[in-house]
Amino acid sequence: MATVELTKDNLPEVIENNDFVIIDFWAPWCGPCQSFGPLYEEISEKYPDIVFAKVDTQAEQELAGQFNIRSIPTLMIFREQIIIYSEAGAMQGPAFEQLLEQAKGLDMDEVRKQVEEEQKAQNA
Repeated sequence: MATVELTKDNLPEVIENNDFVIIDFWAPWCGPCQSFGPLYEEISEKYPDIVFAKVDTQAEQELAGQFNIRSIPTLMIFREQIIIYSEAGAMQGPAFEQLLEQAKGLDMDEVRKQVEEEQKAQNA
C-alpha cells in the first residue's frame, strides 16, 4: 500500500474511517526526513492493514500546528481515533516494526478506559 498524503481537508476522513493510522510529519528540506522516507515506504508495503500517511509540514503548516509538531520527523500513531504514540526522530527499521507490533497488540478497551480516567481527573 502506498502512503497517503494528508492535508487539513482529508485528515478527518482518514482518521475516522481507519482503525490504525500512522503519520509521518516531514519536510522536503529535512535531511533525517529524507533518510527515513524510503524506510517508511518500504514498511508500509509489509502492513497492508495500516494506513501510512505523510504530512508535509512546510505545505501543511496549519495541520502541523494543530498537532503541535515542533520537530521533524515526528511519527504519530492513531488507533481507533486515539493518539497512542507521538515522538520526534527518525527510527531504524527493526525499532519501527517493533513499535508497530506493540501498537497492534494494545488492548484498545483498556486504552479507552485510561483516556476516560485521565479526562475525569483533568475535569475534577
